[in-house]
Amino acid sequence: MANRELFDIELRPAIGSRFQPTGFPDIGAAVFKRPDGDGWVDCLLVESTQSMANRLEAVGWDKANLRPVAALDGIPYVRVVADEDGRYLTSSRTEAHRLASAFVKDASLDGTDMRSVIRDRLGLRDDTPIAPRDIARAVFALDPLCLLHGVFFAESAKVWPGQPRIARALTAFVEAIDVQPAVSGGVKRDDVRHSVSGTAGATEGYGFIPFHRTEWVARRIVASFDLDLDQLGSYGLSPVAESLLRALAHWEMRALLDGGLRLRTACDLVPTDPDAVDRDLPPLSTLADEIRVLVDACAEELGTGDALKVVWSAKKAKKAGSTNALEE
Repeated sequence: MANRELFDIELRPAIGSRFQPTGFPDIGAAVFKRPDGDGWVDCLLVESTQSMANRLEAVGWDKANLRPVAALDGIPYVRVVADEDGRYLTSSRTEAHRLASAFVKDASLDGTDMRSVIRDRLGLRDDTPIAPRDIARAVFALDPLCLLHGVFFAESAKVWPGQPRIARALTAFVEAIDVQPAVSGGVKRDDVRHSVSGTAGATEGYGFIPFHRTEWVARRIVASFDLDLDQLGSYGLSPVAESLLRALAHWEMRALLDGGLRLRTACDLVPTDPDAVDRDLPPLSTLADEIRVLVDACAEELGTGDALKVVWSAKKAKKAGSTNALEE
């Protein structure tokens, strides 16, 4: 499809045949049926779209040094530090709502409230239609990865006139096809306290506590990726900036497939055929080189490429929260 890049990569458990899928409160594993010939087959959501977006972003973050990995040097983002001592708190790369995170919105830049900073940079005004391309260009200069993974400024119209939203351009999920549960269990032993009668018991963690466990096996496990090229083109960026977004998406996908699919303790997946990954995506080193060239080529749109360091105060955040609640 000319307006989409679609990838389906077959996966398998790194060891054994069982795996642990994502679970949801009050629901558990997400089991569903899909057509298979003249009938239906049981399937399972192994990793959701929202979780895969977080995992794609995570491959670009150096957790040990609390900064983006070297391959993403020169690409701006918002870095949030504490007001009392300047210690790192979070960033637009690691927050679930990215630029619309409460920690970003409640922070300040050189003494100016970040709500005002973002509102001005995006050109949001009362009684004025939203200009999506202007917003995309402003977001690109703040954190280009928000144009891949989406951002929604969802507070009241008084705070964000027009409440602009950018949908995900890169969508991914992992599904298992033709599944069966693998039920097992175990027991937590207590070799110290043999009897809990009349004393603190299982609720407090004492005694022998049996438990059950459900893992799954599947005929096939597939990671699916969808990069919306039409959406990238709709941002109205320069061709080189659009190419940078595409290269960043490819880099994230490749980095995840190369080593980021240990989704949970009992869910460590690897590509069934590494050659299939090579056919769809260039090697990580090639993509990193491409990103460096493109970052230099669109420096005018990226600005300095440095992190925008903003200061967050717990006291000011509490006050801002009270004000916004009144506005709502």
